[in-house]
Amino acid sequence: MHEMTKGANVGLGSLSEDATTVRVGLSWSSETGDGDADVSVLLLGDRGKVRSDADFFFYNNPVAEDGSVQLLGKTPTDSGSEDRISVDLSVVPEDVARIVVAASRDEGERFGDLNGLRLTVADRSGEGLLGFSIDDAGAEGAFVFGEFYRRGGEWKFRAIGQGYETGLAGLATDFGIDVDDAAEPVETVEAAADPAVGRPAAAKPAEEPAGSGSAEAAAPPAVVLPAQAAPPVEQAAPAVRRPRTVRKKVTLPKVAKKTLAENDTWRSARLFPVPSLKSDRERETRATSVLLSVMAQVPEFGRRLTAGFGAPAGRMETFTEVSLPYGDARTGESRKRPDGVIRVERAGKLWTALIETKTNGNPLKAQQVQDYLDIAARRGYEAVITLGNDVALEGSPLVDVKIDGRRKHKVVLWHLSWAEVAHQAQLLIRHEGVGNAAHAWLLQELLHYLQHENSGCHGFQNMGPAWVPVRKAIDDETLCQGDPRAVDVVESWERLVRQVCLRLGGELGQKVLPVQRVRRAADPAARRGALADLLCREGRLHAELRIEGIQGILALTADLRTGKLRTSVDIPAPDQGYPLTWAKRLIRQLYEAPADLHVRTLLAEHGDGPRGTLERLRPEPADLLPKGGGEITGFRLSLIKSMGVTRGTAETGFIRSVDDAVDRFWGSVVTPLERRLAPVRPAARQPSSPAPSLSSSGIPG
Repeated sequence: MHEMTKGANVGLGSLSEDATTVRVGLSWSSETGDGDADVSVLLLGDRGKVRSDADFFFYNNPVAEDGSVQLLGKTPTDSGSEDRISVDLSVVPEDVARIVVAASRDEGERFGDLNGLRLTVADRSGEGLLGFSIDDAGAEGAFVFGEFYRRGGEWKFRAIGQGYETGLAGLATDFGIDVDDAAEPVETVEAAADPAVGRPAAAKPAEEPAGSGSAEAAAPPAVVLPAQAAPPVEQAAPAVRRPRTVRKKVTLPKVAKKTLAENDTWRSARLFPVPSLKSDRERETRATSVLLSVMAQVPEFGRRLTAGFGAPAGRMETFTEVSLPYGDARTGESRKRPDGVIRVERAGKLWTALIETKTNGNPLKAQQVQDYLDIAARRGYEAVITLGNDVALEGSPLVDVKIDGRRKHKVVLWHLSWAEVAHQAQLLIRHEGVGNAAHAWLLQELLHYLQHENSGCHGFQNMGPAWVPVRKAIDDETLCQGDPRAVDVVESWERLVRQVCLRLGGELGQKVLPVQRVRRAADPAARRGALADLLCREGRLHAELRIEGIQGILALTADLRTGKLRTSVDIPAPDQGYPLTWAKRLIRQLYEAPADLHVRTLLAEHGDGPRGTLERLRPEPADLLPKGGGEITGFRLSLIKSMGVTRGTAETGFIRSVDDAVDRFWGSVVTPLERRLAPVRPAARQPSSPAPSLSSSGIPG
């Protein structure tokens, strides 16, 4: 990978023969685990300004109509998360001279508080082309990481690394996005296609990015950003306005209509029936056909699943049980039948992927995948996609295959989990909306199919063969550091945590990502080895989840020595008031929480303070106050339950117990508490599903 320095530029053609479609990744981390930013892309004309406000792409306007830009969202990585963008340079309009890649933070947050700011660019096959690390960020609220630009008939990339103390509004103003003179309340449409956008900020850039011009920008109604000239320091910065569109989108109601059935034995007719499925082959065939047909009929869904694999935003057709030649005709040509084929056509060009499906926890077969990679390479196809119950991890491939790097045509191998498919369907029909009611109904039927116990399309289902021996070795105190079985358990735990993130994120309509408090670019094998040694010493598996819109971090700990699962969240103490008042308010706010909820006082100097169950503390909230005094920094709320003993999906299985623990804690503790707390952000990204959030003061009055 070509490493770049600030101000340097390089031609993409010199780095790869296949750089017409590139994938940009923006990444960062933070010591607290809750630092985040939002990416954006601007298309600029010859004079350094957007041609219209429609040239600004962000999380609620993620796809260009011509498919040249697609924001793929955040993806969990070994050291946190990465925000990814697909850019198809071959279809960028001729009057676009530059493509600016930027990011912005919420009002009052600085890029200097984040670690490991980095941009990477990969070609269509996923091979890394260039990287650019930024280590001089400070008070900036928005940052231009870099830009693609035309020069002499080819596309080049320039590393910029330049920030705006005035945030998103300053960046937007500088590139010609229309801004208002005063902040106005955000108007929302109940089923708007692109609800609110943008971020609070002021408008004077810290520095002038290279190439910024002064051309006048048109102003169609697609995007209207906020803000104005920089306000006095003591005034609050104006809020970024978000777009209102006339195009409607359909989401399913939260409460189902009352059934007309006489009793519970009457079952609704389903488009995709599952009770008759008997064999694994039957499950795989049915699941592949059901998924691919819905992808082709619901463009938003099909595009969402394939964009991350380098597919263009075009017309999609899907096929099953396609017979393709394999082998040498001189030695006896045979036929292979991949489970499915996806073809996308854009501007006369075809993108093709072969699909290999597994259900019911069955593992992928290396030779089978290898054969499909060879077929794809010989026929000029772009990708092979494996689809199964398992969740892929960086540095730990699900199947070992060889890709011939000498071939000019590159074929990339991707993996998609059933949990991710269900996650994307849930986001669309419950929160973001689709084009019409028929599409919403199709996705609902697909989701019902995936969640049915007979479909075999559940998510990650087995902690692996090392799970039971490791638990027994922990009980016997015979598990030693360096035991490879402990690494296997750590990897299975990571897969389970990522699946929990997908499931919870789909239900809430918010990003839920695992937190890694490590520097980026850490070696995955070394990091997992260190976590395995920690498991050997302490007998515990630990994870932290960051939920968008939530001030605290949701912690999950599995103690294999005691057989207990602990879910917890820390509530910061208010800035004002008296400790006894804080304690009384907190107990009042938790009146719907279960009686066995543990509440612990956190102290600045001595760490943990008094603790007790909610049942004991309700009549005596003063028991939360430290007897000898001490500064209270917050309160920790925890639920503890027994974990399952088996590695799989039996009724007492460990995976099911983790899901149940997270659901119980979220539903009975966090959600009731948040209904009484002020939201962190002034406007939700999606008006159909506002995000609950803990206030910055923790416990409101």
